[in-house]
Amino acid sequence: MADSRIQRDQERHHRSHKLRNTILIIIAVILIGGGSFAAYKYMMLKNAADKSYKSAGIEKERNTDALLRQKKPISILLMGTDTGELHRSYKGRTDTMMVVTINPKTEKTLITSIPRDTAVNIPGYPAQSPAKINAAYAYGSAKTSIETVQKMLNIPIDYYALINMRGLVQIVDQVGGVTISPLLTFDYEGYHFEHNQPTKMDGKKALAYSRMRYSDPLGDFGREQRQRQLLQTIVNKNGAVSSIMNQGFINSLSKTTQTDLTFGDLTKIVAKYHDARSEIQETYLKNQTGREINYQEMEVTPRSELQAATNKIRESLDLPYKETGSIAIH
Repeated sequence: MADSRIQRDQERHHRSHKLRNTILIIIAVILIGGGSFAAYKYMMLKNAADKSYKSAGIEKERNTDALLRQKKPISILLMGTDTGELHRSYKGRTDTMMVVTINPKTEKTLITSIPRDTAVNIPGYPAQSPAKINAAYAYGSAKTSIETVQKMLNIPIDYYALINMRGLVQIVDQVGGVTISPLLTFDYEGYHFEHNQPTKMDGKKALAYSRMRYSDPLGDFGREQRQRQLLQTIVNKNGAVSSIMNQGFINSLSKTTQTDLTFGDLTKIVAKYHDARSEIQETYLKNQTGREINYQEMEVTPRSELQAATNKIRESLDLPYKETGSIAIH
């Protein structure tokens, strides 16, 4: 079963007229509702987006305003954490890192997953390096995570978005639970999940389903697939919009998400990049091998695999060829 899943999932192309952009829950909510929101609901979303906004404190490599205005391809570093509310002092490490590139001209979105244990030299932290890439956020917040990914793959990161996966407990309960067909069979945190058997989940069970990593033959990539499956199920559920469009839920978005995308940026993406959801390609850094570094088990990546990822991302952004970065351990 594991081999068939790996073969099916690697660089898979799939189309779905029901798919909604799950890069950020706020984007998804806007996308489902389209222009049907009443003015007060629009303002509720705007207020939540404004509260979720936080600059990464980094000088962007590209003029993002011009990119959106001219409908050029963009990149978003999507990170996930489950350490609690995003505004508390303890940040923790990111459990999920994905580079999402959106190309409205080709009508394609590329999602490149970066395993959390990937060994890198973190910019600005030589004493702590080499380290796992998920430590970049703990050391220097979104700024350091962005710098690390940019220098590892030699690509521009235009925006970032951070999602607190624990916030999904409230979201799932708010929509009355979700029914999901698990991608594999496993037991985790007292719950049993059977492959391909539709399973009704409340918030806590859905969180457990999305968190498990070690029993999945795909590791980080498998967990990220389940997280995206959960988000997609939430926003595709009939009546989900009416269930969550209330003041209490909207207010919770500011505790669940953090991003340097403004509300204006989000609305432009929805309006101009809508067709890029037609085809989603998923890939990840492959052929990693375990190695003990600094008394930790890390994953080293062959330079050829780093170059392959760089090529795919730069091609998706309509950028010319460049050699991959130099900070990854290989």
